[in-house]
Amino acid sequence: MSVRKHILITGATGGVGAATAIALASPEVLLSLHYHSNKEQAEDVSKACRELGAEVYLIQCNLRSSTGVDELIEQLIMPVDTLIYTAGYSLQGLLTELTDTELTDLMSVHLFSPIKLTRALLPHMISKKVGKIMMLSSIWGVTGASYEVAYSAAKGGLNSFVKALAKEVAPSGIQVNAIAPGALETNMMAIYEPGEQQQLKDEIPAGRFGKPEEIADAVLFLVSEQSNYINGQIIEINGAWH
Repeated sequence: MSVRKHILITGATGGVGAATAIALASPEVLLSLHYHSNKEQAEDVSKACRELGAEVYLIQCNLRSSTGVDELIEQLIMPVDTLIYTAGYSLQGLLTELTDTELTDLMSVHLFSPIKLTRALLPHMISKKVGKIMMLSSIWGVTGASYEVAYSAAKGGLNSFVKALAKEVAPSGIQVNAIAPGALETNMMAIYEPGEQQQLKDEIPAGRFGKPEEIADAVLFLVSEQSNYINGQIIEINGAWH
């Protein structure tokens, strides 16, 4: 019996994380699905993946915590072949109004934890001379956004991490990429009133928000063998917005 590929997805209860987990689920994979607090949603995603034949394990930890990555690593049952980091949340507000705690938490989830987690998982990938690392960035990490300055900075840092790390590990047969979505039909849009959402849609040439499943389709390609020569790229998926 062949060994199943072990895929770790952080933020698996979010719109993109859940869609990606379900899209990847098959008898050929073992999924470790991380969540922070939404256990019910995590169990629903896990059930859907198992019904598609995947072996699934749930991992709970808080990636805002300085010990979050260590707690996640301790719960892994075997080395990881593919890392898909989708954990995150938005933080809006004037930079001058953000507290130190808000800044630290944001940077922990969007920048420090993905770096620390990747660092912990890389030795296995390097020893095997194969591995896939996929980060979920944002359009604001590319263009920047007022009222989301810290979030933009974190995602911009993540983009630079992807580009730099790809150069470092490409000789070991490892691909590191990121997807930078525009506005998506996820819970992050719930903070906007219907009228505000329509104004956003009017700014997007495609005339609509993206769907989590459309991002998941791109993730599937980037972690497949068909993408082995794509490395160090920030793939923008935004309906031609910006």
